[in-house]
Amino acid sequence: MTHVEPHQPAPSSAGPRGESDAWLIRPADITQELAAYLQRYPDEATPMSEPMRLLARGGCTSRHDFPMHVTVGALLVRAGTEILLVQHRAYEILLQPGGHLEPSDATLLDAALRELTEETGVDPQQVVPASRAPVYIEYGRVPARPAKGEPQHHHLDFGYAFTTRNADVGQIQESEVTGAGWYPLSEAARLVGHRIQRAAVLPGPASGGEAR
Repeated sequence: MTHVEPHQPAPSSAGPRGESDAWLIRPADITQELAAYLQRYPDEATPMSEPMRLLARGGCTSRHDFPMHVTVGALLVRAGTEILLVQHRAYEILLQPGGHLEPSDATLLDAALRELTEETGVDPQQVVPASRAPVYIEYGRVPARPAKGEPQHHHLDFGYAFTTRNADVGQIQESEVTGAGWYPLSEAARLVGHRIQRAAVLPGPASGGEAR
């Protein structure tokens, strides 16, 4: 799960970066995904110049990488009319499911699906990617969390859209969220922002399968 605020310049000093060496997702993979995204949305290139520079330095996958690390979000649209949102425990706001990468995540899309199912208990067999490309990428400042030993830093958040016909919430991850529920797309866009509209306009599954 991640929460981002409007773009601010990243701190100049970097934190420990060795943890990223053994991860399946490499900084080069993330850079390629960001570059492809900016080809589709060239008007977003300016706010992405700083994260692109930090990606070139490497070490951005672990939550202990500073001043920036990568997170993912999942936008699950059900029956083309509603979307699944969670109440974030730490920030006490409504957001899409999402969070930090894990060493075993093969791709950013895989990480987003994992976070979705972990936080909401949705059956992954009932979920299909609507697109294999991110529908949003956001770069923003995250407040310090002294209890977790985290200084103020930045998240580069990649959001992916998924579809389902009738999946529903299961056992939520209470350590991360206090609730999960379905919201009409128009209401969710008002509460959460433009990323909802990006997911809502996609035509359907991108994997050749069919969401149930």
